[in-house]
Amino acid sequence: MVSIEHLSVEFSACPLFTDVSFVINPKDRIALVGKNGAGKSTLLKIIAGMQQPTHGNVSLQHDVSVGYLPQVMVLSDEHTVMEEAETAFAHIREMQERIERMNRELAERTDYESADYMALVERFTHENDRFQMMGGQNYRAELERTLQGLGFKREDFDRPTSEFSGGWRMRIELAKLLLQKPDLLLLDEPTNHLDIGSIQWLEQFIATKANAVMLVSHDRAFINNVTNRTIEITCGHINDYKVKYDQYVVLRDERREQQLRAYENQQKEIQETKDFIERFRYKPTKSNQVQSRMKALEKMVLIEVDEIDTSRLHLKFPPCLRSGDYPVICKEVGKRYGEHQVFSDVNLTIKRGEKVAFVGNNGEGKSTLVKCIMNEIPYDGELKVGHNVQIGYFAQNQAQLLDGNITVFDTIDRVAKGDIRLKIRDLLGAFMFGGEASDKFVKVLSGGERSRLAMIKLLLEPVNFLILDEPTNHLDMQSKDVLKNAVKEFDGTVIVVSHDRDFLDGLVSRVYEFGGGKVREHIGGIYDFLRTKEEENAGMTGVGNDVNHRQAEAAPAKAEEGTKEVSASALSYEELKERNKRIKKAEKAVADCEQRIEKLEAEVAALESRLATPDGATDMSLFTQHGTLKKQLDQAVEEWETASLTLEELKGNS
Repeated sequence: MVSIEHLSVEFSACPLFTDVSFVINPKDRIALVGKNGAGKSTLLKIIAGMQQPTHGNVSLQHDVSVGYLPQVMVLSDEHTVMEEAETAFAHIREMQERIERMNRELAERTDYESADYMALVERFTHENDRFQMMGGQNYRAELERTLQGLGFKREDFDRPTSEFSGGWRMRIELAKLLLQKPDLLLLDEPTNHLDIGSIQWLEQFIATKANAVMLVSHDRAFINNVTNRTIEITCGHINDYKVKYDQYVVLRDERREQQLRAYENQQKEIQETKDFIERFRYKPTKSNQVQSRMKALEKMVLIEVDEIDTSRLHLKFPPCLRSGDYPVICKEVGKRYGEHQVFSDVNLTIKRGEKVAFVGNNGEGKSTLVKCIMNEIPYDGELKVGHNVQIGYFAQNQAQLLDGNITVFDTIDRVAKGDIRLKIRDLLGAFMFGGEASDKFVKVLSGGERSRLAMIKLLLEPVNFLILDEPTNHLDMQSKDVLKNAVKEFDGTVIVVSHDRDFLDGLVSRVYEFGGGKVREHIGGIYDFLRTKEEENAGMTGVGNDVNHRQAEAAPAKAEEGTKEVSASALSYEELKERNKRIKKAEKAVADCEQRIEKLEAEVAALESRLATPDGATDMSLFTQHGTLKKQLDQAVEEWETASLTLEELKGNS
């Protein structure tokens, strides 16, 4: 489908990668990996046609479409969310206008027997059939489903895009790209601005609806769930692994061990050869052998070892005072901006040594509650920060507090103490400040680089309470491993605001979910929380563990209400069994419809490919088949909608 042949890229005569060749096949799901600066984003831009390589070329089969989502783009502020998203269907609207013009012309003309009129009828029929094939009648429903999947609410559809943050506007661009359904989807860090729910929706979309995909992401859980092939850029060339990321890591480590052994053997051979040459250089009887060894040394191809993995670098927070038993206690805490109530009646207690996660959709108040704890903004209710609590706070704006007139190395050298002073270069390398980057002045760093530097600085400060607000946004996987291991071994208290499931997995023991103006407590790790959410969505559980309700139920005034709730939920075993049976049956009906729809869509797509050829466009039997398949597809969609409504009703009554 797409062929990359002998690709080379140089910047100022310095090669980024050389002689890169591979093929992207239909339905490939490729993770493009490598250290920052290896050329991942550059390669995506070249395949997208936005940048030219120094040498080599990219060949696309005829009519192959490519969609590209960069990390940063210029976004429009002239439309509402719905209007901007609808630009993805501009070609369908243009086709609809052409059909309407032809329809009006057919109604106005009376020369029914003329060749020109018959040609117009044929054009109208052909265009109308194409319009139906492309889903011209129901594209708006698909558009709404996509926007909602990415976290937008219906009331957001008519809001101007200028009212949304850059992250939300990037979601609009992602929605437009997904709706265009290109043959090859190129995604550069697509999860940076998504919450957990939206990431899971995107995973499902890629798995079921996308064609070929190549993506760059530092979200390990995401790329493991959506990819089946890993292409690594290392030492200026690529290694192609036909496996997902976790399996690639195992194979890469095995490969590097082999490289190291071969490198060590070669270095030993080189040293022995040099010793021989030096020992017998001036002995006439050995001159031929010396010359032979010298030539062999010149011709020797040096073995390269892939970049050293610094993720095993061990960091330990410096010692500090012991905090009180309860670093944070919230009682009936609320926050309002004008008419907008962000959250209310928040009751939670975090014990010393606990590591908890704040999760939920963007805009639900996670960072707002953190700012309340930091006493940066006013709030309602009572919020206590415990005795001897020393807070280390990481947020995106922390990067702006760094001194721009000193170097990266000096920034860390001024806060490092003890043995870590001997490992500053290693530490900087682990966070992508290796080599000359450590000597840059802070004022010339990008926003992402400043964030990473602020994170390193935080890791070296003596604190007993860490608050990390989206700490992994600008970190690669190795840097995240360093940070995660340091936080796991930290014996203080931690609040992590994050959508990175892999980072949270094994790190937190309690999850606080923000949504609908409330905060709910979930005991267990991030995947325990996600399983609970799945069960709730399937109608298998009740209300859940709302921390506000849990605390309120302890009050005598709520005793009677609590008794009513228990009696109302005390269904018999047989009733529960029958209800769950009906739900499972409805879920199976929905799944069967979805499978049938997927099969019919594939058959329609195959037929449309034939109709797109010159021979197919004149074969009326294909149009007949297409009409039949479209009717079957419409019927399947109707059955799916009925089954989905039935399932929703059952869940609503459970």
